[in-house]
Amino acid sequence: MGDMRVGISGWRYPPWRGVFYPDDLPQRLELAYASREFSTIELNGSFYSLQTPERYARWHADTPKGFLFSVKGPRYMTHILRLREIDRPLANFLASGLFELKDKLGPILWQFPPSLRFDPALFETFFKALPHDTDHARALAARHETRMQGRASLAAQPGLPLRHAIEIRHDSFVDPAFTDMLRHYGMALVVADTAGKWPYYEDVTADFVYIRLHGDQELYVSGYTDAALDGWARRIRAWARGGEPRDARRMGGKAPRRAAGRHVFCYFDNDAKVEAPRNAKTLMSNLGLPMRAS
Repeated sequence: MGDMRVGISGWRYPPWRGVFYPDDLPQRLELAYASREFSTIELNGSFYSLQTPERYARWHADTPKGFLFSVKGPRYMTHILRLREIDRPLANFLASGLFELKDKLGPILWQFPPSLRFDPALFETFFKALPHDTDHARALAARHETRMQGRASLAAQPGLPLRHAIEIRHDSFVDPAFTDMLRHYGMALVVADTAGKWPYYEDVTADFVYIRLHGDQELYVSGYTDAALDGWARRIRAWARGGEPRDARRMGGKAPRRAAGRHVFCYFDNDAKVEAPRNAKTLMSNLGLPMRAS
């Protein structure tokens, strides 16, 4: 059985105060609180702008031993540049402080806009550019722009693996050539539940599975019923055991090789009505996962 982690996408939401967070909890302690409720959290601020080494170091210090962040890649690369001429932006992102997370750096999430189509040559170039360990990442980060001087961190722990997860939102990606490419580079196709708005597929293309639950009825809003969460628990167990659900929805038609186990990361992104932490805790209970870290 591989490691199963259930968490939330982001942690700073005003409606959560007094509902998920205690009334008297200072805002500066929200990450410390949330990271003891969940073993992983998606770090979303990195999607909107480059963060700083000091922030990453503080996030590392605020979280318990064994905790993992996933880090969302910058939209400047995916949505604005649309993967073209990204060598320097990728270096800037890697130098912006990721290494300060040290052993708490989990997968890097790359989410693409609904308007971006599958271009095999473009994605081949992008996948080749991404580092698969901290040694390669440090070498790339050293090429950052001069404007990063004084606010860059190259203090990477040597030899740590890096994982990448790819979230698609255009039907042109529903192509076996895409999943073959992901397998070749060892990158995970994000299993994204988006209330039917964008493609939903479950092809296992890496040694880990990455799930994002945005809401099954209304995007970013609707909570999951107990029956729905039971269903997700069954699917997660199947992946964690190294197989897949019997009714797995694959675009490639190719069953994954059976493994001794796979790590599974599952994040709730239906935060609008404080459903995310509530659903995450129920799913953790269904999976028999520890409910609070010390």
